[in-house]
Amino acid sequence: MNINQLIEDARVVPVVILERLELAVPTAQALLRGGLPLMEVTLRTDCALGAIREISSRCPEVCVGAGTVTCEAQACAAVDAGAKFIVSPGLDVATVRYCVANDIPVFPGCVTPTEIMAALAEGIRVVKFFPANVYGGVKALRALAAPFGDVRFIPTGGVNENNLKEYLDEPAVFAIGGSYMCTSKDIKAGNFQRIEELTRTAIEAVKEWKAGV
Repeated sequence: MNINQLIEDARVVPVVILERLELAVPTAQALLRGGLPLMEVTLRTDCALGAIREISSRCPEVCVGAGTVTCEAQACAAVDAGAKFIVSPGLDVATVRYCVANDIPVFPGCVTPTEIMAALAEGIRVVKFFPANVYGGVKALRALAAPFGDVRFIPTGGVNENNLKEYLDEPAVFAIGGSYMCTSKDIKAGNFQRIEELTRTAIEAVKEWKAGV
């Protein structure tokens, strides 16, 4: 499985916060029915690693990654649980080196030229731009991309159905990360049909953007 290609094709990475283990598989299935065969489960909750393990074993058609990974130990634990890719809020060199050495796609958070240069030094060409809304949104991303022509970005934070196409219009954007199609509120309430519908709407928006509509 070429995970980078999968993410670039989908153009949308759902960022999922799971607070109860039993909600993991139904959430993954709702995203899949909506057209997204991938998801990023953040390591912000006690059950996150268990959720990754459940999804990996019971929904093998879903490519599950781990987000909010802040150190190498977390990356190792996530991969052991079945995570196929790693996303970090910032740039931790040890985490990046572990992932590169083990052929695991890793997307570290970079919001300054210095951080981007550090990522480039480790062989990374796709980085997370987070939190995008706080660090200047599309305008800031465009300015950062200008001196780094071989770097692509995954803006996350404040990206939603209202500005999705605006971000995708930027050539430097690899994909967008967002939780608007699978909010914690909907997950906790078991609103899986709504998650499916919002996911389908996001996928349709991407298709329209690709078609130039």
